[in-house]
Amino acid sequence: MPATTDDDLAQRRTPDVIADTLIAEIRNGEYQPDAPLPTERDLCERFSASRPTVREALVQMQIRGYAATGAGRRPRAALPSIATVLKGTGDLIRDIFGDAESGAHLEQMRQFIETGAAREAAMRADNIQLTKLQTALERNFDAVGTPDFATTDIAFHRALVSVVGNPVILTLHDMFVSTMIAHRPPTDDAMRYDRIAYDEHRKIYQAILDGDVVAATDVMDRHLARSYRARLKAPKLPPANDERFSH
Repeated sequence: MPATTDDDLAQRRTPDVIADTLIAEIRNGEYQPDAPLPTERDLCERFSASRPTVREALVQMQIRGYAATGAGRRPRAALPSIATVLKGTGDLIRDIFGDAESGAHLEQMRQFIETGAAREAAMRADNIQLTKLQTALERNFDAVGTPDFATTDIAFHRALVSVVGNPVILTLHDMFVSTMIAHRPPTDDAMRYDRIAYDEHRKIYQAILDGDVVAATDVMDRHLARSYRARLKAPKLPPANDERFSH
């Protein structure tokens, strides 16, 4: 691979250069994990950059898993892991939840994950995993009609996804599902909605218990599709005196 020249660096954005330089130093052992990185002032002087530029570079490093931040302390060196990289990306993805289409794409991602999890659970859930799923279902039943229903709803789905045993999938689920549910508008009849959702959870659990792969997948798919569509706003009705709709 050809060496990076000064001309190459000059053509790149300063935040990218700062982030890549510090990441290379972390990889080379110049900064050990959890060691404090240079102060913003030091980095500004070293790279002849402004504070906003340095901060953008540190954000890049955090997203890539090479910097850890905490309240009231300087960023520290880190080495990337699945959890840290996904968390950094997830913080940015959460910012787009105000966009209805983006939210729909994330709901679709959840649907793929959880229908696959239902299939896997029906095929190979062991007794301990089935017991955890049953406990989550019972708590969901006890919370019907109460403010705790959403929390127990999330817990039931998480218990199901955890059967897969994939930390990447579980991390994605943990990052987005609670935020999705928090951003959904309330229903007109919470008790009715809770009863429908619980009954679908019960059918999913029964299909998994029976080892019925087709039923588990089908019920989960319909459950998530119905849940999302039930939260969509009804189309606007035209005013009675609007001439555009008078014919």
